[in-house]
Amino acid sequence: HRRHLAVVLTPYSRIVFAAFTAVCRTISCNILALRTIPSNRGPSVRASLNATERRNLPRYGYGIKSYALSAIETAIELSQGTIPAAEIRAIIALAHEMLDHPVEMLPAVPETIAQLAGTLPLIVITKGDLRDQHRKLTLSRLADHFAALEVLTEKDPATYAAVLARHRLDPAGFLMVGNSIKSDILPVLAIGGHAAHVPYEIIWELDRTDEIPSGPRFHPLTTIAELPNLLARLRDSP
Repeated sequence: HRRHLAVVLTPYSRIVFAAFTAVCRTISCNILALRTIPSNRGPSVRASLNATERRNLPRYGYGIKSYALSAIETAIELSQGTIPAAEIRAIIALAHEMLDHPVEMLPAVPETIAQLAGTLPLIVITKGDLRDQHRKLTLSRLADHFAALEVLTEKDPATYAAVLARHRLDPAGFLMVGNSIKSDILPVLAIGGHAAHVPYEIIWELDRTDEIPSGPRFHPLTTIAELPNLLARLRDSP
């Protein structure tokens, strides 16, 4: 089989995590300032925001805009509707900061993508807001290296199978590269594809899983710089 490679780029993790912390701090400070709210509610802000995001996924999907709406909803709920408009405005400002933040590529990503682009077709497969994901790929200056950009509403076996069918790809000749075991690795292994995991220090709470992938089609990497060697080994395999 001719290998096709799908790559997930995660340049936003640091800014998203920083904004998540700032939003939690904003909500916590407001809650703790209200005498009608017990002071021990502050530490539950993170859990409440995660729960709100999980509940809203079928309605809003993934992305920064969805996150901002869930943060505002959490602030209103935890403050029992008393959070000032200025605090809501602060949450919106943090969302704007995330949306406007420059794209920061992870180490070795640009040179690795450029090296592989001439050897096999590359596809970006991601989830989130359509406009924002197109913006990030454009600003990364890597768009010309990719044959397609697929922005999915969910990353599960059925969705991956549909993407491969749309591009007329055989799962046995497909390799997914990403940092999420739950979203990038397990679903692709489930449909018979190859998956390479490149670990990252920050994992979104809703993207965590206790399941550990294994098998000959699972390829753990230390950095994306190891990807060309992995592909060379796969190319030489039966």
